[in-house]
Amino acid sequence: MNALLLPPRVQQAYSQWVALSDGDSNAIHLAKMLAAQTEGHSALSGTLSLTDDEFYLLMQQYFPRQDLKGLFLDREGRHFTPEHEQLVELILANRAARCKSEVFFAQILAAGCSGADHLWYDLGFWCRSDLQQFIQLNFPGLVEKNMLGMRWKKFLYRQLCVDTGINMCRSPSCQSCVEYKECFSPE
Repeated sequence: MNALLLPPRVQQAYSQWVALSDGDSNAIHLAKMLAAQTEGHSALSGTLSLTDDEFYLLMQQYFPRQDLKGLFLDREGRHFTPEHEQLVELILANRAARCKSEVFFAQILAAGCSGADHLWYDLGFWCRSDLQQFIQLNFPGLVEKNMLGMRWKKFLYRQLCVDTGINMCRSPSCQSCVEYKECFSPE
């Protein structure tokens, strides 16, 4: 699964969000997430798995023309994995320190890890390269560490294991592992 064939309503919702945005690269990423989420193509809640206050702050920053009073917030789906906070800490330790909203983006990225599909799909992105660009922009330290191009969800969990001294892998190196294709094949 390399890219989604998007229903016209997702593309239309995306265009509407972009029209309300400030044009920032993160606004474009958020527009994809929001369009996909409203059409059921995401593992995130209607608030992108943020609290209402966090969501409103993010919307005010990136979609200043959006009427927030009438925005329906579906809070269903705010389910986090037990290691959610550890993931947030790991992600934030690799942030660009370019904008305050990286804290919210780290929470969104960690929440996406609780989904059952590819991380890019669970976040509402349209292809793996959308996720790659989002991480490069906001968390470049992660990109530097993922030199071999491991799938992002697997990479984040592997980093948690490395950081805590737990070795879940059976092989001494990724290249000699029998599950190599599971971790590194294109999504």
